[in-house]
Amino acid sequence: MNLSLVDPFVLAQDYPESTTGSLRSGHATCVRFNRKGDLLATGRVDGTVVIFDVETNGVARKLKGHTRQVQSLSWSRDGRYLLTSSQDWKCNIWDLQDGSILRSVRFETPVYIAELHPWNHLKFVVSLFEDQPLIVDASEPEAAKMNLPSAPKRTQYEEDDTARERQNAQDAKQSTTVATFTASGDHVLSGTNKGWLNIIEVSTRTTIYSTKICTGVVIFLRLTNSGRDMVINAQDRVIRTIQLPNLSAADLDPDTIDIEVEHKFQDVVNRLSWNHVAFSSTGEYVTASTYNNHDIYIWERNHGSLVKILEGPKEEHGVVEWHPHRPLIVACGLESGRIHIWSIIPQQRWSALAPDFAEVEENVEYIEHEDEFDIHPQEEIHKRRLDLEDEDIDVLTVEPVKGEIVDEENSFRMPVELDLNDSESEEEFVAVGRGEMRRKSPTEGRNFGLDGELPGSADEAIKKAKPKTKRR
Repeated sequence: MNLSLVDPFVLAQDYPESTTGSLRSGHATCVRFNRKGDLLATGRVDGTVVIFDVETNGVARKLKGHTRQVQSLSWSRDGRYLLTSSQDWKCNIWDLQDGSILRSVRFETPVYIAELHPWNHLKFVVSLFEDQPLIVDASEPEAAKMNLPSAPKRTQYEEDDTARERQNAQDAKQSTTVATFTASGDHVLSGTNKGWLNIIEVSTRTTIYSTKICTGVVIFLRLTNSGRDMVINAQDRVIRTIQLPNLSAADLDPDTIDIEVEHKFQDVVNRLSWNHVAFSSTGEYVTASTYNNHDIYIWERNHGSLVKILEGPKEEHGVVEWHPHRPLIVACGLESGRIHIWSIIPQQRWSALAPDFAEVEENVEYIEHEDEFDIHPQEEIHKRRLDLEDEDIDVLTVEPVKGEIVDEENSFRMPVELDLNDSESEEEFVAVGRGEMRRKSPTEGRNFGLDGELPGSADEAIKKAKPKTKRR
């Protein structure tokens, strides 16, 4: 019924247009939707992971296992497992069936980002600070760590010994800043601090293709849901989209791989840098949050044009994510830690439900029909109720939500904890600087007495206990 009241042109709109709300539980630094789109995981500054229910905007679960800020989040395909990386040099794989840590892996250097294998929740790739990336196999309690190369594959080597040594010295300085699996999980796509894009074969852990994609550091990579397209955020203030070849083809020849940039998105007027990028649910749009600015940009990929600049709260946004099935965008505010939401506010069309319905500006006199409000006999009403009792009502079958992808991999539903002690309300935190929050002191905001002591304090109790003496 509600769907029929919505303007069909609004339903066909693919991107959000205005801010519709916000979420808050502590200071969030990163967000990630699961594949189904019914849960939103957020990582906080204190290391806690909070999972929100998208439909109700309520806290469904809290995961506490890190001691420092959460760096990245990655969901398994079925939505049961969640991989989190933190500044405490650890990666945790959570089982959301009971909220326990399935595996915890510690590294020797800080972690940039970690991504789960698309088909194996006990396998992930991790990018480390000034170290080689690793493929971690956590099938056993003692995780196996396998090194991946960061140096690009050279198609032409210098003939001169001096030039070759210079080239080898440059390759030795290459470090991987971001890495992610392809849709099949057979290859890893990685970006380096020198602007190279490497395609690494997982089975042999060798680089089969490399290309110079930009001049600065590759900050972030993200694939579409189909895995056919990739968006790259780089330090040179240019966002690039790329169509990937079919790397799972049986007759794939690495020498024939040719990757070209499809579109380049940038702000040539203001020369803005981009904090984070993401694809839309269908891959037709690209969105990005801006550095030292509060706007969210949306481009269309077919023509490479800017279609919308979302304005919201006047604060810079960090991680931005697009809902996997709906025109809905969430972003983390860097100063407040609040999660802001942009969506579509549909205007209800009551004439779609009743063709003769007409909206009026003010109340008008209504003339009822002769039999419009007739009172039916009690016997007839009782008979109708008895007829309705004969119908069998199915209260066990859960019907899928319209627009939701349903398959055997998305059959998991996370149990919701109802006894959460959500003490991190917004009123308990105050801003002390740019991106810094502190908890209010228990006595802050209370009225002080004339003498400077707190009502109910120990000084007041001592004064009350002293006997009063009269002067003569």
